[in-house]
Amino acid sequence: MSFVDRLLGRRLASWETEDAKIGAFRGVPVLGLDGLASAAYGPEAALAILIPLGAIGLRYIAPITAVVLGLLAILYFSYRQTIAAYPNGGGSYIVARENLGTRMGLLSAAALLLDYILNVAVGISAGVGALVSAVPALHAHILSLCLGVLVLIAILNLRGVRESSTTFAVPTYFFVASLGTVMLIGVYKAIVSGGHPQPLAPIPATAAATTTASLWLLLRSFASGCTAMTGVEAVSNGVPIFKEPPVVHAHRALTAIVAILGCLLAGIAYLSHAYGITAMDQQQPGYQSILSSLVAAVVGRGFFYYVTLAAVLAVLSLSANTSFADFPRLCRVIAEDEYLPHAFANVGRRLVYSGGIIVLTVLAGGLLIAFGGITDRLIPLFAVGAFGAFTTSQAGMVVHWKRIGARKHWHSLAINAVGAVVTGVALVVIIIAKFKEGAWITLVLIPAMLLIFRGTRRHYAMVDRQMSFDAGAIDVTPEVEPPVVVVPIKGWNNLAAKAIRFAMTMSPNVVAVHVFTDPQQAEELRAQWSEHVETPLRDTTLRTPKLVLLSSPYRRLFGPIVQYVDHLRQECSGTIAVILPDLVEGRWWEYLLHTHRAGVLRSLLLLKGSQRVVVISVPWYLERRRNSRSKDAP
Repeated sequence: MSFVDRLLGRRLASWETEDAKIGAFRGVPVLGLDGLASAAYGPEAALAILIPLGAIGLRYIAPITAVVLGLLAILYFSYRQTIAAYPNGGGSYIVARENLGTRMGLLSAAALLLDYILNVAVGISAGVGALVSAVPALHAHILSLCLGVLVLIAILNLRGVRESSTTFAVPTYFFVASLGTVMLIGVYKAIVSGGHPQPLAPIPATAAATTTASLWLLLRSFASGCTAMTGVEAVSNGVPIFKEPPVVHAHRALTAIVAILGCLLAGIAYLSHAYGITAMDQQQPGYQSILSSLVAAVVGRGFFYYVTLAAVLAVLSLSANTSFADFPRLCRVIAEDEYLPHAFANVGRRLVYSGGIIVLTVLAGGLLIAFGGITDRLIPLFAVGAFGAFTTSQAGMVVHWKRIGARKHWHSLAINAVGAVVTGVALVVIIIAKFKEGAWITLVLIPAMLLIFRGTRRHYAMVDRQMSFDAGAIDVTPEVEPPVVVVPIKGWNNLAAKAIRFAMTMSPNVVAVHVFTDPQQAEELRAQWSEHVETPLRDTTLRTPKLVLLSSPYRRLFGPIVQYVDHLRQECSGTIAVILPDLVEGRWWEYLLHTHRAGVLRSLLLLKGSQRVVVISVPWYLERRRNSRSKDAP
């Protein structure tokens, strides 16, 4: 078994696709980790904005959370309808494209792709933040830990949906059980104590108030708290991964995700106020997350504390899996519409879209490096993409119900209309509140992604026009005049001899080209040419190949050859075939020992070439055994 097989698993056949699909139980960890994990950083993000209010800021967390939960309920009913109406997946992009037009569809796709990329970075950095809270000694290694978790999640996803769902199921449900237990214990203690429970571990000191509450501050806190709703759309995007009947399983998974998330958000908000726990600056030594302080206050810093924090860490880190499940599928749909490279639509060895997974890993890794793995720096960028997709999706569903019959589906239309208005207002609030904190970057990145979509589509349209047989087919009858065959050679050896021999089978017009910097070296090659080529062919009917020596006093190798081929192209009316002798190494490390000039020259010729210039590679394979002679040697 090869290393790749051990790392990623055996290659799956296409007919195994149905076996790789999952049910609602597995769908929660695959598509719900983002939503569930947002319970850990959503409330903290809201409380972090209220730090300047000191202890007074806790008064506002309950009403802010109530508004967030109201939005969550609206999104839940809206996306249930989206799943039923569009069971083939694609989510916001498909809904907006079919109902609002291609431009709005691409806008939604750009927002959603950006949201997925940011989700990976935010989820992993938040998970590592939870780890640092429990083990402060790791504070200096935040970025390294983030990148390590990212690579691990990417490998798990490259192994396939079914295996990743099995891997993530244990930490997901363990997280729900452990944190849910803490919530129940904490709520019970708060009720018994009349709303003032005694913490079992010291609560971090609350910072002194430096300002008073204002509408602007509360709006900013709400905008940060809205990150708790990111990931709700994931199920509607990933409906095709569910087994039959997919809509039923998708509805069950969405219901479970929203219900669990709503309970956790309400519990965290209530207990934070009851225990007097406020947010801390993540960049300061001794940082404690809201959940770390809350769990310690409810159950103490014993065994169960570390078990719960370990579950939080695992789910926060693995919450990026939602993006790894949906990002490649969304890229596949966009690529099928030719707004992204076709490679995104190719299924990999484990029946997943490996190209999308790899690209997502690279982009999220770049974000983590750029922001140093600190969650607070990424939060302002996070909610804009998610709510942009929410708004276009809900607006698209309104048009959908109107098109198929507004009277018959008036209740569905009303739900989506309310969802479109509410999420649109929330999007405006988020953009305004978070603009200076970094949200402006998303307003630059989304148009940039739209330009990429348009440029890709124009390229494929141009290719289709030129490849169309009706657009001016190339005559397939052979040319009367044989091509001029150019063979660049470094010197006289077996590789050059094989290339010359092959060239002579194509045409009598063969030209060997050698670029030299040392005149003595050129004379030696001329003598070898006379001995090994001209003399043996003198008594035959074959035309002797011509040797052209190009002087290059400035040691330029590729330029003279490209210029020579271009000169021939201008002089000749027929085809010019350039045969490149290419050494093929037998082992991977041998690749590092050679210059690979043939590959560079091939690229330059193709970039500079025209329809009449053909580039052909003639390989010489190095034998694995020493002192062996190739059976194919001339």
